[in-house]
Amino acid sequence: MKHIRLYFIALLCPALAQAQQTLTLEEAIQQGITKQYSIQISRQRERIAANENSLGNAGFLPTITGSANKNYTISGLNQSFFGGLRPPLVQSGVNSNSGNAGVAMAWTLYDGKGMFILRDRFKELQNLGAKQTESNIENLIALISSTYYDIIRQSLRVNNFKKGLEISNDRLKLAKDRYEVGQGSKVDYYSAQVDYNEDKALLIAQEQAFTNTKIGFNTLLIKEYKADFSINNTIDLLPKLTLSELKMSALSQNPALIGAILSKKISDLETKNIQSQQKPQIDLVAGYNLNSVANGAGFGVEKGSSDVFNYGLRATINIFDGYNQKRRIQNAKINAEIASMQIEDLKNALLSALERTYVTYENSLNLIQLETENYAIAKQNIDIAFDRFKVGIATSYELREVQRNAVAAETRLIEAKFAAKSAEIELIRLSGNLL
Repeated sequence: MKHIRLYFIALLCPALAQAQQTLTLEEAIQQGITKQYSIQISRQRERIAANENSLGNAGFLPTITGSANKNYTISGLNQSFFGGLRPPLVQSGVNSNSGNAGVAMAWTLYDGKGMFILRDRFKELQNLGAKQTESNIENLIALISSTYYDIIRQSLRVNNFKKGLEISNDRLKLAKDRYEVGQGSKVDYYSAQVDYNEDKALLIAQEQAFTNTKIGFNTLLIKEYKADFSINNTIDLLPKLTLSELKMSALSQNPALIGAILSKKISDLETKNIQSQQKPQIDLVAGYNLNSVANGAGFGVEKGSSDVFNYGLRATINIFDGYNQKRRIQNAKINAEIASMQIEDLKNALLSALERTYVTYENSLNLIQLETENYAIAKQNIDIAFDRFKVGIATSYELREVQRNAVAAETRLIEAKFAAKSAEIELIRLSGNLL
């Protein structure tokens, strides 16, 4: 698929040496990826996943906490003693204070390999975030590309209706001249006027569709809604794609499928993480505390301080928790089974979508060949019928039918080309080759 990918990129990225006012597909894609809020949000979420993937979050690093407090008291004393051993003690407004400060550390040395499992889980979550961003970008590229070619399609239809209106206008002038000199009937003249008005209404409606498509395209690019631009009115196709190659590429490169596989890995790691909690956890603990006291009363210790340093090992194990851990393990295994089913379901849907889209793609290619021949014949019929009409051999009705056939033939050709291009873009998106 590599040659297909390179050819597609070359086709999507026309030379930038074109007129400045012409918007190329490459420029539109760059603008959309840069400005689209959905892509910006996806990249911010990817940054969060990258921040979560750290040794500290996985539990490899120690936790150190500090604490400090200071207490103040104001007290009063009124004491008397038996036998007059000493004079009574009367004090008021006695200020005393005490304080302590300490640092405690806990460092997990073993937790049933839970730290390593968490580290792998955060890594896969980061990979999943990157793959989701890639998927969003591919979807955006496909949407921008399809809309870009839809603008071309609408523009070609406008030109087609303009040509039809020109023929109706020439027919109206000729019918009017004939009627005024007495060589034609009023019915032919009025019929030509009605047909001209009908074609003009079709053109107005098509121009409206063209304008609305451009507004939608500007919305995709986060631009001023009515910002004007021009594009090249050409729908080019790649060499015919091969279904077998598309399927192989999709099963190995489709971002949504890869994301589902990553989700399965994350589910398996979550199961292992919960199972690791059944094993003992061993922590290295240490702490240092400093205490101080200042007593304003006239007895006991006036001032003092003490400090303590302690260290040791702490082992904990869950002996019984009401079978909650067993329940969590069972649910984690079920989630892993669901993730496996989702992978198979996504594969099935992906291959089915490729099959359906490829049928549309092949039919559109066949229709292009058929409608190209029809359009060539219809154009010749227009010239012949108009010449016959001018000399009075063909009727107004016959010319109108030939005109309608020509407009319809070109319209069908435009639609076939657009359908083929849309299917082509979708096939490459499903195969994971847009990036």
